[in-house]
Amino acid sequence: MKKKTQEKPLRESEELAKKICAFLSSKKAADIIMIDVAEKTTLCDFFVVASGHSATQVKALCDNLEEKLSKESIEPRRTEGTKEGRWGVLDYGDVIVHIFNDESRLFYHLERLWEEGENVTAYKD
Repeated sequence: MKKKTQEKPLRESEELAKKICAFLSSKKAADIIMIDVAEKTTLCDFFVVASGHSATQVKALCDNLEEKLSKESIEPRRTEGTKEGRWGVLDYGDVIVHIFNDESRLFYHLERLWEEGENVTAYKD
């Protein structure tokens, strides 16, 4: 498992995750959560999970988030499913964003796989 020996890298990834949550909220994403997985996997530090109520909203959330962060010179390493509107994944290195439609989120229930007590934070404006 990845050990965080310095406070700064985790803080940077946490700030990016919070920025993503705030942006998704401003675009009316629903049920936004931030999951701290830094001590559980070497894959990333945080997952941000959010829902859109339709395929159109999921696509728009993915596109708008990518465009917003690109303006700040933050580019995803990889994206998957962002054009289908069921489950979009944007990989920003230490923060991976999952944007689901309501049906897919219920089916995959990603947060259940990673939650362990206090590592899940629901985003509130």
